[in-house]
Amino acid sequence: MYEESILKKTKFNLKEFLRTRLGYILTLVFIYWLKTLWAYFIDFNLDTKGFYQNFIALINPIPVALLLIGIALYIKNSKAFYIVSSFLYLLLFVWLFSNSIYYREFTDYISISTIMASSSVSAGLGEAAVKLFRITDLVYFIDFFLLIYLSIRKKIHFDSKAFNKRAGFAVTALSIMLFSANLFLAEIDRPELLSRGFSNTYIVRALGLPAFLGYNANQTYSAHRDRSEASAKDLEPVQAYIDQNYAAPNNQFYGKAKGRNVIYVHLESLQQFIIDYKLKVDGKEYEVTPFLNSLYHSKSSLSFSNFFHQVKAGKTSDAETMLENSLFGLNQGSFMVQYGSSNTQQAAPHILAENGDYTSAVFHGNSGSFWNRNNTYKQWGYDYFFDQSYFSTPTAENSFQYGLNDKIMLADSIQYLERMQQPFYTKLLLVSHHYPYTTSLSGDEVGFPLANTNDQTINGYFATANYLDASIKAFFDYLKATGVYDNSIFILYGDHYGISNSRNPNLAPLLGKSSETWTDYDNAMLQRVPYIIYIPGMTDGGIIDTFGGQIDALPTLEHLLGIDSRQYLQVGQDILSPDHNQIVATRTNGAFITPKYTRYAGKLYYTATGEEITNPDESTQAEVEKIMNAASAQLAASDAIQTGDLIRFKKNDLPPLDSSKISYLHSMNALTSIEEELGDKSTSIYSKNGKKSTVDLFHAPSYLELHGNKSEGATNPSSDSTTTTSTTTTEKQTD
Repeated sequence: MYEESILKKTKFNLKEFLRTRLGYILTLVFIYWLKTLWAYFIDFNLDTKGFYQNFIALINPIPVALLLIGIALYIKNSKAFYIVSSFLYLLLFVWLFSNSIYYREFTDYISISTIMASSSVSAGLGEAAVKLFRITDLVYFIDFFLLIYLSIRKKIHFDSKAFNKRAGFAVTALSIMLFSANLFLAEIDRPELLSRGFSNTYIVRALGLPAFLGYNANQTYSAHRDRSEASAKDLEPVQAYIDQNYAAPNNQFYGKAKGRNVIYVHLESLQQFIIDYKLKVDGKEYEVTPFLNSLYHSKSSLSFSNFFHQVKAGKTSDAETMLENSLFGLNQGSFMVQYGSSNTQQAAPHILAENGDYTSAVFHGNSGSFWNRNNTYKQWGYDYFFDQSYFSTPTAENSFQYGLNDKIMLADSIQYLERMQQPFYTKLLLVSHHYPYTTSLSGDEVGFPLANTNDQTINGYFATANYLDASIKAFFDYLKATGVYDNSIFILYGDHYGISNSRNPNLAPLLGKSSETWTDYDNAMLQRVPYIIYIPGMTDGGIIDTFGGQIDALPTLEHLLGIDSRQYLQVGQDILSPDHNQIVATRTNGAFITPKYTRYAGKLYYTATGEEITNPDESTQAEVEKIMNAASAQLAASDAIQTGDLIRFKKNDLPPLDSSKISYLHSMNALTSIEEELGDKSTSIYSKNGKKSTVDLFHAPSYLELHGNKSEGATNPSSDSTTTTSTTTTEKQTD
């Protein structure tokens, strides 16, 4: 009897508590939390991996919901309290449900830019809401149905007692503390989460939808503030800089690849030292990248031995920005994330569409929202973007953290590539050679030997580089089989370093150097990345020692295609031009690299010898200062264009791009419709092959199929428990 009375008393107290103002607030927070979890795991694809990320996603709806709905606790009037708290809850619900509907159509979350573009909002939330409504969406409205029922039954009671202000402040403080803890946990999982802005999905997964809105609003405000302060007059000094630094094309190569298909191959995290490198294990040598080596030494290639990456926090996105626009990324954060959705651009896809009627597409086996690609590519003029949603379902065997393994992605891409009209401009973003390297390979692909150092990241670097090499060879063989190969130009480029400066001393012995005598000069030289322009049939190519960087890629390509780069706002120079100044500017503390001098980590060196210049004479100081001024001017001109959106003021023959007409949904239907409309005039690979698919022409044998048995000294990375244990906080996420 005693236990029964205690139980009744407990139930009664809980019931009474829920009738209080605080109880009402916590009830609303609890309901919102349940709805958010439903959206997270049913409607959204947060791509959570492991207990830690799922735990963060589980708790992140609570702090902001408690903070916002809890504001009503400061209101004394009973009626006003219930109206305000219910309204705040309703706002959170509308934002949640709108995103759920919008995500089904656009696989992304509603941004401030989307809201400001009324046509996009109506397309996403009006028509889509009707077409994409599911019967399971009734779950979102259960509480409203219950509220109507309780109102009819007159079961709703109101608390007329005002909530203590100090207690209200305590609730607010608690919510802020919870959010701080949430942010701390999120930063552990993804360092520089807010400063680098990898992906909208990452922000939602880590901090929740309301926090994403605040984050996006801040990014949008910063972009619009800089944009609003700029005027056409700001274009004048920038245009003067570009005119003064224009490098006229080399007549030997101008128009060399005119009319050819353009195929960019993204060599994720590949550094120049890997070219021609032979890994020694147990007395045997293993050529790491035999296919890339053959291209590098081919007379059909323009191969650059002193080509440097110029990225900063934006990493891969910075590299893409430079190669597609000949403009730098930002000094802080990613241009594609902060400005990619709104800035006017003169990017390669748009330029080639107007100067050769090129069809353009990107192939990438990761989420389309990563680095805001799904929005940025539209501003750049890409007709199609085939992301993870178009390819095989990711599994532990065929993919890893950054997307599908290269061979899988390339094989899946054929069905779309073969339906594109030629000439086409395509970019293949390969990701398997990405930190932490060894964890991305399994099964028959394992076999290339691991290096023997104390750093497992370095040990696996060579194996995944070999896999990347084999993947590219398979793709080239496919293009040869289709007949497309001979009418194409290939650009293979490394996007950024793969082994960080902190690990380089461990790499030193493999490069024939000493860890003890390793210097910042050595670090600077390891910022070289491959840059190979391969033109089948060309015979006057070779290895070129000119110093250049990613900023120079677009004007170089334009001149090879017979397009004069001077008409566009581009700060790079044709690297083949005799007028190229060979100054490689970087974002790293005023560092630069030239054939004569290298400045890195605040130290000055002779580039040819690596000798540090500790007491430069007046002549040397004057030379260095001139180089520094040139590098600073190039960065300043780019920043003015990027942050001020100055291209919108540029008047030339390139017509404005209406990105609202570009959609990355149902792309296969769009491709086949164009083929049918063109009929016999269709230039797609599929049409040229007698309307037969060429998918079966792609063959990518595994490592074991090629070599029979695992090489001596090889270790299976997937079963080696030590391969993923040397993660550092600063290098945990490096894309």
